[in-house]
Parts: sequence; C-alpha cells; structure tokens
Amino acid sequence: MRILFIADILGGPGRKVVGQLLPELLADEKVDFIIANGENAAGGFGLTIELAEELFGLGVDVITSGNHIWDRKELYPFLDSRKNILRPVNYPPDNPGHGSGVFTARNGIPMGVINLQGRVFMKEIDCPFRGVLPVIAEVKKEADLVLVDFHAEATAEKIAMGWYLDGRVTAVVGTHTHVQTADERILPGGTGYITDAGMSGSVDGVIGIKKELAIRRFLSQTPNRFQPADSNLALMGVLLTVDPTTGRSNSIERLQLSQNDYK
Repeated sequence: MRILFIADILGGPGRKVVGQLLPELLADEKVDFIIANGENAAGGFGLTIELAEELFGLGVDVITSGNHIWDRKELYPFLDSRKNILRPVNYPPDNPGHGSGVFTARNGIPMGVINLQGRVFMKEIDCPFRGVLPVIAEVKKEADLVLVDFHAEATAEKIAMGWYLDGRVTAVVGTHTHVQTADERILPGGTGYITDAGMSGSVDGVIGIKKELAIRRFLSQTPNRFQPADSNLALMGVLLTVDPTTGRSNSIERLQLSQNDYK
C-alpha cells in the first residue's frame, strides 16, 4: 500500500504547484491514500473551508494542520463536522474539531491519521508524548495503519517522538519548519520517519515567504505583512510503502518535485 504525504501547502503558490503536479504524480505512482498539511493554504496563514474543498477536489483524503489552524475563525464551525480536517489532538479538548480519525483508503483498507503538535519553542499545550498513546490505542481499534503528523519546531523533539513511537505507529512525519530534512529512514521497529517533510510552495523565498519581506523584518525588528513568494515552485513530501498486515513501513521516499519535473 502506498501513502503520499504532501508537506505544508503555503498559500496560492503552494496550491498552484500541488494542483499542477499532483495529477501527474498520481499517474506515475500507485497511491492509495493522500494526506496534506494545509494549515498555511490560505495566504500562508490558516485554512478556509473553500480551500479545503479545493484540496479534496484534487484527491487529498485528509488535511492535517498545526498552530495556524486557528488563524481563520471562519473555519471553526466546520472543524466539528468535517472529520477529514484535523487539528492537533493535544490542544485542550474544549476546542472545536478532531485530532485523529480513521478513514478508508482507495483500496478499502482502514487508515488512521493523528495530528500532534510539539511544545518546544511553541505554545504550551498538553504534552504530546503523554497524550498520544491513548489516541493511538483508540485509533488502532479500527486501523492497523497509523500515520502521525508531528507539527513541531525543535528537531530534537521530533526525533525523540520518532523513537518514542517506533513500533507503535506506521509513520511519524514531521512538519512546521518548511525546511525538508534528509533523514528519512525506517526505524528498527518498522516506523517510517522524517524530521520535516518540507513545504509546497516557493523555494526562492524564506520558508515560502517573499524574501525581501522576511529580510525587512529581520533588519527592522518591527512587524510587516508577509506574502507568499511565487517563483520556483516545488511540491515536497514523502511517499511511503507500507504493509497493511503488519502496520509497518517498508520504505520512505523523500519528494521534492519542481514545476520543471512534469511538462
């Protein structure tokens, strides 16, 4: 079974490159399930229901997120009803939405997805390490395959989570930094792992933002309005081959596809 994880989609440029490359990528690769982190899909900050529907229309099965899921309040009413839009499970439970779910892949196999957020250099929320095990146990009542999107800043926290969940889940895919790491591997217990899947958007910007705007903020130390960069676009992520009978990953391939890769 093949699972495609699309890294953080940043604004219109990110949606554009995913829309351009995903159909041809799917034609080349037999993919049974697609997960995309969409927390930055709306102008680089947040998600709207209209843009979520756009991504679902491209073939995305589940949208994961992170701290920016709360940037667009117009999405809040949909978080309870649209169970295939996930927010981090370790936010306090009185928040709207769902942090995990079990979905049906194209081949009919149940697929569990858990969205989790780190705490190092980020907002202090419930402990992701202590909180995730009961969620895994609940998801595994319905699915042997479980992927965790761990949305976190610190490399060490992500690596620690990978080791903590090795053998407990099928894959741990890091998101949030928008910088793709080259440490994809299968851990000894059969868990596919990468510290950060990267970003789908412009590689000519500063983590997807127009470089002149980012540089101006570093020079002035005062707020200025960020805008997504729109040149030299790439779709990043990982492609996993997994075994539904064991719940383990057999392989993990890092993807970084530019607009020039498909014509």
